[in-house]
Amino acid sequence: MEKVNEQTGKFGKWLKHSISARMLMVGLLILILLIPLSYVKDLIRERQYNQKAVINEINQKWGGEVLLYGPMLKVPYKTYKIKHIYNQATKTNQEETIESIRYAYFFPNQLGIQTTVNPQQKKRGIYETAVYGSEININGNFTKPDFSELDIQEKDILWEKSKLIIETSNLKGVSSLVEIQFHKNKYAFESKYDNDHTNSNGDVYDANARSYSYLNLHKLESKSIKKEDLPLEKAVEFSLKMNVNGSKQIRFIPVGKETNVNIKSNWTTANFLGEYLPYNPDKIKEDGFDAKWKVLDINRPFPQQSFNGIPNLKKYAFGVNFMIPVDQYQKSERSAKYGFLVIALTFLVFFLIQTMSKIAIHPFQYLMIGIALTMFYTLLISISEHSNFLKAYIIAGTAVVVLITLYSKSILKTFKFPMFIGISLTALYTFIFIIIQLESYALLVGSVGLFVILASVMYASRKIDWQNG
Repeated sequence: MEKVNEQTGKFGKWLKHSISARMLMVGLLILILLIPLSYVKDLIRERQYNQKAVINEINQKWGGEVLLYGPMLKVPYKTYKIKHIYNQATKTNQEETIESIRYAYFFPNQLGIQTTVNPQQKKRGIYETAVYGSEININGNFTKPDFSELDIQEKDILWEKSKLIIETSNLKGVSSLVEIQFHKNKYAFESKYDNDHTNSNGDVYDANARSYSYLNLHKLESKSIKKEDLPLEKAVEFSLKMNVNGSKQIRFIPVGKETNVNIKSNWTTANFLGEYLPYNPDKIKEDGFDAKWKVLDINRPFPQQSFNGIPNLKKYAFGVNFMIPVDQYQKSERSAKYGFLVIALTFLVFFLIQTMSKIAIHPFQYLMIGIALTMFYTLLISISEHSNFLKAYIIAGTAVVVLITLYSKSILKTFKFPMFIGISLTALYTFIFIIIQLESYALLVGSVGLFVILASVMYASRKIDWQNG
């Protein structure tokens, strides 16, 4: 019995005084603290999801993003197919001509788009988004459609059944009747739901999210164009006006042989996106922007006509994004990724102080320090939802540094070590804040910083007797 007590006493003494035992204990506590740290990351993702859900709901009620495609001229034509039939009774081969109607789509020769966009902020709870009203004026001209590619005879072209088509991603936001002045007459557009597309609903790039997203286009089709208005002898002019409420962004597809687009707005944080950028260098001013684009047919990889349905050209769209830049959740998530590093380095500082000064630190005290470090992220998330990220980071960081510094004063009994811990934590949080602000140089700065930290730890631990542990 005395032998068992003696062995137990030796084991307890080893746990209390051994450097190896303290290292195992600190490592185990770090692994345990990864559990609340993972809950913090889940909390950030949940709040980010809630934000997107609220913004999508507001945008859905107001009107989604505006993507305008057209106008285009839809011309039906006849095609013929010879079908060979064997007559069993007469033992002869007969031919039957099968007639079918197909459609050709022609883009304008000149296309001009001028729009004024007036964004406003909509807020629900702590979340806000930008919506806008827009007045879109479209004008241009069509030249005679070219059927030479298919060698279609003039008599087989059904000019009298030609129609005009516009496609848009946002029918809900249209707030006025859509009529086009085409040569001498006006033609009203109506919604049509059919399957003229070869690939209508494909993936399109979302520049704000930096990913591909699903976007559906809806067709507006006019009544049949009178033959007197068709561009059979010379080019004919057209013009139309649309008032559309939208959100997120407004984009246009350059279907004209020459496309000129002018977008004006009082929005001061313009984000131009798409395949083409404005050509005027002084587009952004203090009171908004006045952006101009010019795209020629040689600048884009598609022709002026299509004989296989309406082509999917959404990936060639360009325009302006009006989303309010909200990145506090992204920055909080990036900051939380360094949570393991913060906990490990803080524990390492306490471990070195404990080892060199022979001051006893209980595992429970390590645990309290670790929980205080994880509380930094919950403070950061909650405060950043009501303020900017910098202010939230300073408040959360200051609170945690002061708390741990005062707590370490009660543990270490001196002023020297707590002050060193406070300075070290301040430097560490400052270092992480700099990294999460950087993009191109984040890896470089992070690598140099970690090298400096490693060199400092190696220098501080050079006099520790590791063999006596």
